Amino acid sequence: MTDTTSNAPVDRARAAELTAIGRFLKATELDIRMLGMVAALVIIWVGLDLWSGGLFLTPRNLWNLSVQTSSVAIMATGMVLVIVMRNIDLSVGSVEGVVGMVMGVAQAEFLIRVMGMQLGNPWLWVIALATGIVVGLAIGALQGFIIAYLEVPAFIVTLGGLLIWRGAAWWITSGRTVAPMDATFQLMGGGPAGSIGSTWSWILGLAACAGVVAMLLNGRVQRKRFKFPLRPVWAEVFLGVVSCAIILGAVTIANSYPWPVGVVNRYAEANNITVPEGGLFIAHGMAIPVLMAVAVGLVMTFVTNRTRFGRYVFAIGGNPEAANLAGINTRWVTMKVFMIMGVLAAVAAAVSSARLNASTNSLGTLDELLVIAAAVIGGTSLAGGSGTIIGAMLGALLMQSLQSGMVLLRLETPLQNIVVGLVLVVAVWLDTMYRKRV
Repeated sequence: MTDTTSNAPVDRARAAELTAIGRFLKATELDIRMLGMVAALVIIWVGLDLWSGGLFLTPRNLWNLSVQTSSVAIMATGMVLVIVMRNIDLSVGSVEGVVGMVMGVAQAEFLIRVMGMQLGNPWLWVIALATGIVVGLAIGALQGFIIAYLEVPAFIVTLGGLLIWRGAAWWITSGRTVAPMDATFQLMGGGPAGSIGSTWSWILGLAACAGVVAMLLNGRVQRKRFKFPLRPVWAEVFLGVVSCAIILGAVTIANSYPWPVGVVNRYAEANNITVPEGGLFIAHGMAIPVLMAVAVGLVMTFVTNRTRFGRYVFAIGGNPEAANLAGINTRWVTMKVFMIMGVLAAVAAAVSSARLNASTNSLGTLDELLVIAAAVIGGTSLAGGSGTIIGAMLGALLMQSLQSGMVLLRLETPLQNIVVGLVLVVAVWLDTMYRKRV
């Protein structure tokens, strides 16, 4: 006979541990899938740092990583809505490319040579950016109309768009690279000038912490008002402390990355500043493209969680027939989702071309893979009906971390694509397993 009495204390301890974890997750209302993704991100960061000899987790690399993630994260927020509605958009990379080319031609050639505007004109970058957003909106509207009203599958429409808009980007300039961009436009790409500096970074970080505290307090007041269950006070404090620690930690890292020596010397010379013997330390601070991505994430989170349109999107994704019978104009909502996707692709194009200080025909190539992977890894189900904006943005950070780490490890590009493809397949498989268990 097997003696089971000796295993009883171990089983009871394990059960108590699982119960404690369950109580913690229930009290804090944290998503276990989100926690799993954060844990995976931490493991990847630590592994890449060890493998690269301590190069990955440096302020310089993390700052650059955040800037590189921005454009993909911006588009991933829109891809969440597309996939939630059981559609797909394979054209986002090509739309990013053609819109980037349009903005480049607008400011470097059309507005200067045809309209007679001068470089440095404060309206130059505004008109170029507005033109790009209008073009992105028009492309999204066209594709959305074909999908929603002509009932052509989104896969086919956007696959055609992938080819059409990539060809259009080449056709606009016959393959030429357009440069340079307007100096103000370049600020959206980051760099020493495209950052807000140490002081403003701390101010913004503290303001964000105050916003987190205000949001938690307001949420508690609203729960009391409508007689919803309240989180324990310790859980509210825990969420506030962790959120503020993450925000201030990000600010600390951004402020730990100094300007390059050459840039500092030129700045000091231009402003009659004496450079001390040990050198002059000027922090980058938070990068403008990162702030743009965060702003887009906040707006898209509000749209999905707090507006009627957002509720309609999830209702259609959960059950299109029921949503239609409930009186929701599913066609118009579908078209609006693709219009939003087009606008976000235009914003991402502005960030990418500003970072490169040029519009190239390769801009956005394979970004559709990264954007879709980011949304799926972030918990957006390909079956529709579920997904989060913050999850997609974390997914974008994870994907870009893998790419950045592989570059540091000097892995060849084909191998990088293999790894990205494998990660996407594994993410979809894990999503399938999770849905079966739920």
